[in-house]
Amino acid sequence: MTGTTTTVEALRAARAAVLERIAAACERVGRDPATVQLVAVSKTVEPERLVAAVEAGLTTLAENRVQEGEAKVPLVPGATWHLVGPLQSNKTKRALETFDVIQTVDSIALAERLNRLTGEARDASPVTRYPVLVQVNVDDDPSKAGFAPQALAEAMPHIDGLKALDVRGLMTIGRLVADAESARPTFRALRELSARLRDRGAAIGPDLSMGMTDDFEVAVEEGSTIVRVGRAIFGERPHRHGPENVPHRHGTNGSGQGA
Repeated sequence: MTGTTTTVEALRAARAAVLERIAAACERVGRDPATVQLVAVSKTVEPERLVAAVEAGLTTLAENRVQEGEAKVPLVPGATWHLVGPLQSNKTKRALETFDVIQTVDSIALAERLNRLTGEARDASPVTRYPVLVQVNVDDDPSKAGFAPQALAEAMPHIDGLKALDVRGLMTIGRLVADAESARPTFRALRELSARLRDRGAAIGPDLSMGMTDDFEVAVEEGSTIVRVGRAIFGERPHRHGPENVPHRHGTNGSGQGA
């Protein structure tokens, strides 16, 4: 299965436009654009179009739901897959089997379960640690999942002890605002929290997953290393799971999907 030339070219142009915006944001603050990873959020996008996306250079894809990822991953070779939506404990094993990275570790209980299942699945020595990001509810928004900043500071010594996990950094969802600039305090707070945790000796990587279609340039200016972009690449999509903007901005499930 290959993408049509027209679809591949359209997605290649969309990717180039987003990368240009990332580069411009990096230039404004003296960053190297190579330090920012573009993750294309592919929820509701059909596998045939995702094959074209990979051909167009969009090789890191993300899904919001485990079951949608399970259906797509075997049909889209050549991609690396991130889970950017909430993970229920009863789907942890399936998520580990489907995704290369889980960005939404939002509790000690989930971290422990991932650690245990990873250890069981990767019996060989040395164990290859599974890459995760820890989700932080920076704004204390009751509609979003994630650790409160202080709770994460208290939890990090325990999470550090989960040796099957490679905690590469933190993830957050920008606040619902009328303009992207107003989301800046959220992104700055996540960057500062990451620095404080690492200064205190937490075994956490420097990655910061923050920024989506409406605000990724501000997020990059504030240090984002991973932007989760869907709509700016794939356009508006059918709302099979409800309105696209509801879950990740002002819904009730705390989803981390990209818009």
